[in-house]
Amino acid sequence: MNNGQTPAWCEKLYHSKATELVLYGRALGLSHAEAEDIVQETFLRLIQMSGSLERPEHYCVRSFRNKALNHKRKLWRRVTREYESSRWFERASDESANESAAMRCLSELALPQREVIVLKLWHDYTFEEIGKLLEV
Repeated sequence: MNNGQTPAWCEKLYHSKATELVLYGRALGLSHAEAEDIVQETFLRLIQMSGSLERPEHYCVRSFRNKALNHKRKLWRRVTREYESSRWFERASDESANESAAMRCLSELALPQREVIVLKLWHDYTFEEIGKLLEV
């Protein structure tokens, strides 16, 4: 790989996008822990890549989205894991009132609408970029 050294561009990208990606994962229906896991998988893959990316932020979001959707497709494994995590590993809610209100409002929207709002507001995507990412 790279002798244990994280490329500077990847570390900078992680610090600027990780929280936004967790929120995006939540909007896609993942638990907080699942979204964090997929963020880690996404950045592990980015670190392992050789060569530079033309648009690393967009590649990162697309890669995260693909991994998140693949994760959701594995329904039975996910149901079992969620059952166990709800019994043992879910941390107490330390969300602020604003975070709770935002998550409640987002949860009331249809999945495609939640996804567009998160991409637009927290990832600064244009509607054209959102359309390409979502293939609509």
